[in-house]
Amino acid sequence: MAEDTGDKTEAPTPRRRQEAREQGNIARSPDLTASVLLIGMLMLLKNFGPGLVTALKTLVQEMLSRASLSDLNGTEVGAQLLRGIATAGKSLAPMFIGVCILAIVVNMLQVGFFFNTKRLQPNIAALNPLKGLSKLFGKSQTLVQLGMNLLKLSLVSCVAYSAVHGRIEQIISVQGLSFTQIFGLGAEVIYAIGIRIGVLLLVLAIVDYAYQRFRIERELKMTKQEVKEEMRRMEGDPKIKGRRRQIAMQIATQKLKKDVPTADVIVTNPTEFAIALKYDKATMHAPRVIAKGQGFMAARIREIAIAHGVPILERKPLARALYKLVEVGQEIPEQFYNAVAEILSYVYQLSGKAVEARKVAV
Repeated sequence: MAEDTGDKTEAPTPRRRQEAREQGNIARSPDLTASVLLIGMLMLLKNFGPGLVTALKTLVQEMLSRASLSDLNGTEVGAQLLRGIATAGKSLAPMFIGVCILAIVVNMLQVGFFFNTKRLQPNIAALNPLKGLSKLFGKSQTLVQLGMNLLKLSLVSCVAYSAVHGRIEQIISVQGLSFTQIFGLGAEVIYAIGIRIGVLLLVLAIVDYAYQRFRIERELKMTKQEVKEEMRRMEGDPKIKGRRRQIAMQIATQKLKKDVPTADVIVTNPTEFAIALKYDKATMHAPRVIAKGQGFMAARIREIAIAHGVPILERKPLARALYKLVEVGQEIPEQFYNAVAEILSYVYQLSGKAVEARKVAV
């Protein structure tokens, strides 16, 4: 019944998954990357922040010192500027490198090593405001996303308040603190809020990523008819494959009609295999297989041989071995010389050819 009604009950084929991936239709949660970067950046600031503050403090003191301000020529100002940039860059480098590594790792864990330019191509139709409104209010998925965002905002607000709630008295009494104490308290509060929000967003992002995978998987599901058509495209249309086999059979039959009449003998199994052998002392070092077949093709070889008076001998082990080990156009291996020489000797005696039997395989 599912096939008749077109219900999508079948898992997507590897080809369909690959096509969806090439189009950029893959499970990915931007919130997961953002939450990991937020937590990682806060931890990097906690570890490398004091060194950054110290470097910036030293840089400001040096640039505002009496010796620096007394000599403001162009050369000295340029050198100080370059030295300041180098100092700040050296202090910020660990954090920037850490953030870049985190961004790359998180994205690769979600989608693997994948780069798609289709998402970067401009889409003029997306600039239509009416189309944007229809997307915003016309799809249930968009409304669900809006509800999730509102819920997320509410949870973030609650978590942020929980981090500040226990420090309200300290925040109110900051007027009586020194600048260093105010700075330390502010950094502590911001870090506590950021870490809690980051952990909350990370949990929500993991849930969102799981939902994205479920949604993509559901969208990629196929009907039984679609699976059949996909398999047909991958393996080829049965009608075309049948036509190809028919053409190949006709070509093989025509080749048999040309080569089998020139054979000296046909070695058979007697019905399963048929091998056509030919030997020309002037051009060959050993007898050569000029045609072979199994089943239907073996029957065709026998029919052509009978029609043209080519001798047919039954040698079961030899026929089986020649079919498996020797390709058409190849000379027989040395291990078959004696057996084939006896057959050709017998055939030549019947046909009256004056050929020395034992020289056949030389």
